[in-house]
Amino acid sequence: MSLPGFPGGTSVTRLSVYSGRCADGLAGGTPHLHTASTEAYVVIGGEGELQTLDASGFRQTPLRAGSTVWFTPGTIHRAVNHDDLQVVVVMQNAGLPEAGDAVMTFPPEVVADPVRYAAAAALPAGAGADELDEAVRRRRDLAADGFLRLVADAQQGDLAPLRQLYASAVALVRPRVAGWRELWHDAVEQQARQTEEVLDALEGGDGSHLETSMVLESPPSESARWGMCGRLFTHDVSRPVILSGMRYPEEPAA
Repeated sequence: MSLPGFPGGTSVTRLSVYSGRCADGLAGGTPHLHTASTEAYVVIGGEGELQTLDASGFRQTPLRAGSTVWFTPGTIHRAVNHDDLQVVVVMQNAGLPEAGDAVMTFPPEVVADPVRYAAAAALPAGAGADELDEAVRRRRDLAADGFLRLVADAQQGDLAPLRQLYASAVALVRPRVAGWRELWHDAVEQQARQTEEVLDALEGGDGSHLETSMVLESPPSESARWGMCGRLFTHDVSRPVILSGMRYPEEPAA
């Protein structure tokens, strides 16, 4: 039996939102949406705002220490940094966002072309810090340009460009879905099955699973990496360290 996953098949990341400014004068991250996963922000320091766009329109939500905001698939979101914004990100469906669930809001002619989109989204492998920083800035500014166009159209009552973005996003991720399904089976669905088994056992008066309780830890990455919204300190919850508790018994030989 595999080790217990992080609660709910989620992932957790500490985010220091970018401070560089886009063409509209706002500092922050790269606007994007997720096609299959809900994302949550738990603000632990600083101040900023969350800009969102969906079929109900454009919204600005203030962010400060103690704010907890989450947004479902299809919500275009942009983290704006006013003063050293620090966030803990809790992400549904651990593994899917890293496997391409996020789609950035590049201009429509880019998002509609898988080859152009891949080139615009990629960061140079093996590049130094300065080159990576410049590549992140270019990617962010291109997505911000597309986002601001979408916002302007929506504020004029025209949601056709947003619907076209959704269609292009689906076309981009569709080839990945079979692989995503396997990730989901191994994480989220597996945890749901284990909870069902525990409930069945408890209903029958069986508490033997309590004797296999464990304490696990996922140490933070030693260095931050360039993410879409800022510098990320990730926690690999798929390979936790066992701090205490009994290991699961070995499965009997076939």
